[in-house]
Amino acid sequence: MTINTPQLANETSAVIVIGTESVGKSQLISSLTGKYSSSSQFRGTTVSCEVYSCENLSYIDTPGIIRKSDTETVRIAMNKLKENDQVLLIINATHIDEDLDELLPLLKGKKGSIVLTFWDMVKNRKDASKTLQCLEEALSMPMIPVDARNLSDKEKELIHKSQLNPTDFPELPLNARAGWKIEAKKGLFEIPVLGQVSALTILFVPAYIAVQYANHFADWLYDDVTKLIEPGLNVVNTWQGPLSYIFGKTYGFIAMGPFLFLYALPTVIIFALILSIYKTTGLVDRLTTSLNVLTRPFGLLGRDIVRVIMGLGCNVPAVINTRSCSVSSRNQTICAISFGAACSYQLPATLSVFSSAKMPHLALVYIALMVITTLIYLRFTAGKSIRSQDNSLLIEGRDFMRWPSMAAIYRELWLMLKQFLLLALPIFFIICVIASLFEWLGLMRVIAGILSPVMKIFNLPGETSLTLILASIRKDGIMFLANGNIVHQMTEVQVMTTVYLSGVLLPCIVTILTIVKEMKSRFAMKLIAKQAFVAIIFSTIIAWGGILIGF
Repeated sequence: MTINTPQLANETSAVIVIGTESVGKSQLISSLTGKYSSSSQFRGTTVSCEVYSCENLSYIDTPGIIRKSDTETVRIAMNKLKENDQVLLIINATHIDEDLDELLPLLKGKKGSIVLTFWDMVKNRKDASKTLQCLEEALSMPMIPVDARNLSDKEKELIHKSQLNPTDFPELPLNARAGWKIEAKKGLFEIPVLGQVSALTILFVPAYIAVQYANHFADWLYDDVTKLIEPGLNVVNTWQGPLSYIFGKTYGFIAMGPFLFLYALPTVIIFALILSIYKTTGLVDRLTTSLNVLTRPFGLLGRDIVRVIMGLGCNVPAVINTRSCSVSSRNQTICAISFGAACSYQLPATLSVFSSAKMPHLALVYIALMVITTLIYLRFTAGKSIRSQDNSLLIEGRDFMRWPSMAAIYRELWLMLKQFLLLALPIFFIICVIASLFEWLGLMRVIAGILSPVMKIFNLPGETSLTLILASIRKDGIMFLANGNIVHQMTEVQVMTTVYLSGVLLPCIVTILTIVKEMKSRFAMKLIAKQAFVAIIFSTIIAWGGILIGF
C-alpha cells in the first residue's frame, strides 16, 4: 500500500493524520471537526480512507500503524507526498517516548503538529507539565495534550491553528525524554489460555445476541410484513415483461426489499451498538490484544477478529472497516470475512434448511466445519512475513478501561449504519435487477442445467446446482434447498455438503462488489478464484469423507 492524499478541491488544505493503532485518531478527528467521515480513494492507489472536512482543512485518517513493516510502508508513502501536504501526528501520552521513536523518522522534511491523546491518564503526574514543556523545547514545536473524547473549544482552536501555521518536524535523537511508560493493570485477559477463551467468548456475544434476537424479532413480524406487501405484489405480478420480475416475482424490489430491512437492519443495529460500546470503553483493545498470540499464525491480528465477527452481521461494513487494518493483514482479513463470516442472511437460512430436513443437530457440525476450514484456509494463504515474529507489533500495551461516551457510541453506531444504508443497499437493489432479469430470461435454469452433471463430483443430486447459483447471488438463496421434497431425499452428508459448498464457494455479489470498490477488481478476482478452489477441495473431502466414516 502507498499512502497519498485524496483528490480534494483544495489540495493545499490536506492534513494527513498519522498514528499507531488505538491511539484515538478517528475519535480525535471526529471530535475536532464535529462531522462524520466521507470515503475517498487515495490518489494513485487502490486504498480508501476516511476524510473529515472542516472549514479550509480536510483531515485524512490513515490506517493505524500496527506492525514494524507498516512504518516502512508509511515512510515510503510519506516521501511521495507533495511538499504542501501537512501531517497531524497523534502520540499516545502514556507511551510518548516509544511513539516518537517510531514515528518521527517517518516525517523527515514534513511540516505539521503533534497532539497527545490520553492526556487524562497522565496529567495528574507531578512531572507531567514540566515534562511536556521540556519535550516541546526539544522538538521546537508545540505538543497539544487532549482527551480525544472530550475536546474543549480551546483545544480545537489550538489544533486548527497549529495546522494553519505548521512547524517542521525534528530529527532524532531528541535531548529530552518523558521517561515514563504507563500501562493499565493486568487483568483477566492477560491470563494465558483463560484470557484468550474469555476474550473470544465476549467478542462472540454481539454475534449471538444479534442473530438470536434480531431474527426472532424479524420472524415475529414476518407474517405481518408479508400481508402488507401482498396486495402490491399481486398487482405487480400481473404485469407483462421484465418489470413484473424486477418489482415482483422472486427477486423483485417489493418481493425482497422489505425483508432485507426486516432481517438485516435489526441485526446490524444490535451488532453496531454492542461493538461501539466495546470500542469506546477500551474493552475491544483489551480483548484483541489478548488474542494476538492466537491469531498471528493465521496472518491476522487480534483486532482483525472484530472485523470478521462484524461480518456475521453484514459483510459490507466489515470489509469497509478493514481500512484500519495493518497493511500486511488487510488482505488476509478480507479473505477471512469473505470465506468464514456467515452473514445475517446466510446463517438463518442454513439453520432453516437443517430444520426443514429434520436434521437440526447438523448446525453444530456446520459451525465446527466453518471454523476449522476457515483457519486451515487462512493458515495456508498467510505469507511468512505476516506470521513472522520478527515483524513485531507496536500495540503490545494494554488499553485503559473508561466509562462509555454517548457521543462516541453514537458516532460509531451511525458510521456502521451509514455504511450499510449507503453502500450495501444500492448494491442490493442492483442485484435485485440482475437476478430478476436472469429469472425472466430463464438463464438461472440454463446455468443450473449446465452445472447439474458437475454436482456428481460432490455426490450430490443435479437439482442442487440451482441452490448453488442462488446462494452465489444472495446467501439466503441456500433456502431454495428446503423447497420441495429434494432435501428429504438427501442423506445427512449430502445436506451438509450442499449447505457448506453453497455458503463458501463464492462470496455473495454484494460482498464481491464491496471488495472491488475497496481493493479493485484484480484483488477481487484473485480472491474469488482462490476461495472457489479451496471450497471445492473442502467440499469434496466433506462429501466423500463423510461417506467413509459413515456420517
